[in-house]
Amino acid sequence: MARSSFLFTSESVSEGHPDKVADQISDAIVDLFLSKDTEARVACETLTTTNLVVLAGEIRGEGIMDTEGNWAPGVEQEIEDTVRGVVRDIGYEQDGFHWRTLEFQNHLHPQSAHIAQGVDAGEDKDEGAGDQGIMFGYASNETPELMPATLAYSHNILKALAEARHSGKEPGLEPDAKSQVTLHYEHGRPVRATSIVVSTQHKANLSQDQVAAIVKPYVEQVLPEGFITAETEWHINPTGTFVIGGPDGDAGLTGRKIIVDTYGGAAPHGGGAFSGKDPTKVDRSAAYACRYLAKNVVAAGLADRCTIQISYAIGVSKPLSVHVDLHGTGRIDEAVLERELPKLIGGASPRAIREHLGLNKPIYRRSAAYGHFGRTPDADGGFSWEKTDLVDALKALAA
Repeated sequence: MARSSFLFTSESVSEGHPDKVADQISDAIVDLFLSKDTEARVACETLTTTNLVVLAGEIRGEGIMDTEGNWAPGVEQEIEDTVRGVVRDIGYEQDGFHWRTLEFQNHLHPQSAHIAQGVDAGEDKDEGAGDQGIMFGYASNETPELMPATLAYSHNILKALAEARHSGKEPGLEPDAKSQVTLHYEHGRPVRATSIVVSTQHKANLSQDQVAAIVKPYVEQVLPEGFITAETEWHINPTGTFVIGGPDGDAGLTGRKIIVDTYGGAAPHGGGAFSGKDPTKVDRSAAYACRYLAKNVVAAGLADRCTIQISYAIGVSKPLSVHVDLHGTGRIDEAVLERELPKLIGGASPRAIREHLGLNKPIYRRSAAYGHFGRTPDADGGFSWEKTDLVDALKALAA
């Protein structure tokens, strides 16, 4: 029997967190290459540390790099300009990490021919999955975004602080920040915040009390009315001073914030990161498809919560398994969904997912901070996996 009263916590990190700097750079490279070749293959990893950014990984694409590793004219400079542009947009102009003066190293090289032969379509096979693995999607009706409340509020606190920093309203804030929200649930629904943790990098002339005075109003704006009470515990910059931050304070790597990227620990994660990967990699595209299907199930009113797992083998187009868990809240047989959901997206092959969601577009950098899920679909196809255009078909299925 599910518990009706409990505490649950999720965390988020800002766009200036060193790992998120790395994620955004990797996805900016994906966008750059997809803008040149919609069928580009990209697996780009980024390392950030004190005044240094290093790229490594495997790529392939027309107008980008040939099979011998020779760059197309001008592309190397475009890559460096893209990297520096990401760092500049985040707001890093510090002695230990500055978009203009950082050292940049590019170690991208051609994709392995052995990987390519498994992924590419041929005369006798459809496009295969870019790797083996398991992917999960989740949705819950506890927030309008159909996301876990603890994660949604953690993200929104940091987004509010970042917007205030970028606008110049809060010039004392710097890019690196983390948040953590603990909520008390009653009868399975969030009702109040028991603790709020925010650590934000700041200018050297601000005291801990001054930082707290800046941060608290933004937290109060984000959480629903009545969630913050006299008993709510506050921890604002609990270590005291947080002046040295970002890649200067701690090295960053692509793919180290996968729980922040997904569901804040409220649902399983298959293990694969998203950022830096083109959409033939099912780590990314199939996880998006699972979220898309789970969100539509909940939006259709067929369950209060839904978790979907899908699995693949490298080079094989057909999923090995589809599993649906409605957590005892379902109003439809889970076995029916397991049979019918893949049909709604062309059988859930990697190619069908890419085509249904329109994933071969430069839409990924925007997803690399503040979560890949719970976002608003964009007119250009960004966050297409957040659409709820399957609701009518699912209601008909249930009927």
